[in-house]
Amino acid sequence: MRQFLFFLVILAGLYAPANARTAAIHAFAAESWEESGAPGAAYAVIEGDASKAEGFGVAQAGGELAVSPDTPFRIGSITKSFTALAIMQLAEAGALTIDDPVSDHLPEMRNNAARSITLRQLLSHTSGFSTIQGNALHDQSGELPPTLAALAASLGEQGTAYPPGTRWEYSNANYQILGAVIEAVSGSGYEDYVRNRIFAPLGLSSGTFAYTETPKGAAIGHRPWFGGHRAFDDHGDSRLNASAGGILMSARDLATYLAVMMNGQSDVLSAEGKARMLQPASEAAPFYGLGWFLDSATGSAFHGGLVPGSEALATMIPAQRKGVVVLVNTNGGIGFGESVDLREGVTAFALGREYSGSGSRWGPKTAYLSVMLLPPFFVLAIIWGWMRRREILAKRTNTAGLFSLWFPLAAMLALAFVLIAVIPQMFGGSIATILLYQPDFGAGMVAAAILAPVWALFRLVLAYLPSRPAPA
Repeated sequence: MRQFLFFLVILAGLYAPANARTAAIHAFAAESWEESGAPGAAYAVIEGDASKAEGFGVAQAGGELAVSPDTPFRIGSITKSFTALAIMQLAEAGALTIDDPVSDHLPEMRNNAARSITLRQLLSHTSGFSTIQGNALHDQSGELPPTLAALAASLGEQGTAYPPGTRWEYSNANYQILGAVIEAVSGSGYEDYVRNRIFAPLGLSSGTFAYTETPKGAAIGHRPWFGGHRAFDDHGDSRLNASAGGILMSARDLATYLAVMMNGQSDVLSAEGKARMLQPASEAAPFYGLGWFLDSATGSAFHGGLVPGSEALATMIPAQRKGVVVLVNTNGGIGFGESVDLREGVTAFALGREYSGSGSRWGPKTAYLSVMLLPPFFVLAIIWGWMRRREILAKRTNTAGLFSLWFPLAAMLALAFVLIAVIPQMFGGSIATILLYQPDFGAGMVAAAILAPVWALFRLVLAYLPSRPAPA
């Protein structure tokens, strides 16, 4: 069915009027949304100055509020392009240059290890801050820094993971610091600046920021929960992460924004400034501009968005003035309940690219099932051990038996370390990050990390408890 719809899109693009192509794209988007299991989604297709937007499903699972093209979604890291645009506006106003050291604008960073990092390096993720540093707010359960400037100072005191300018690594820390720069240079709060200098001039009426509550009518986020999705409307670090991932916007307004970025005109930014944002920022970032990922093979610029409960993808081909926006009010699961086909499939079909799907996804599915089966396995192993306690007691009498008693403890402690410390870093954060985005998978990891050494210790307790005399 998916390939047939793609054929219709291509055929409509070649021989049929625009409304036929639009209908074929909509049919594919509807099918992909149903297959994803997402409570709601919205998309928009941009061609020149025109755009077509649609919505599916509901703002919250079990609710009645329908998603429309004007429903605000959290767009996550697409926010970074707005932050980069704000920096470019200030550069064109003469308030800064993007090659300024950050310490020129943030006094809080003049005496720390990060003082020589340039704004260009922050914009292009070549500052040396790591992905893990950028996700550190997920780990802070206590008092958070009171302002963006204080957060920037804290990051500067930590220092970078790599020498600035030597490598590319995506990090929210870069854009958290840029938010502080915008506040310091403009004299207004980050949110006020973006509202007044970007949202208002472009008529992006749905654009807003969520801190303590989701705006009325906005899509509520959902997270994977054992094959399904469960509502999640907690904002945690949103204020401090506002400049890295805090914007809410509708598919229709985000399409308007992309159209402006591709119009070749001087409006909220000069035409030259827009073009500069969509060029490689440096030799260390050949595939990243200023707030945008770049694909030289297709001539496209794009950015994804991922926050707890929501995912988004915005893509544009400036030379053709074509673009696509896809917004989803859930995080995809690991192998199950994923939304990758919805986001990437709709994008590919709308831009006339072939898309064969994400495949069977047996790798992620196997990883998910392997972790989720560990806790019941160890519970059963504990029960089995109790039933065979006399055999376990007998293991104390020989070398091989002692090894079989003590080695599992070391092995299970190592497994717990891998589950709690190693695997989360592969996802770019800590176990708190996993629990935030994938609560079911994270709960399985924590449960397995606890039960694994408990099982090994239980066997040792059975082996070394004083044996009771057999009844007469």
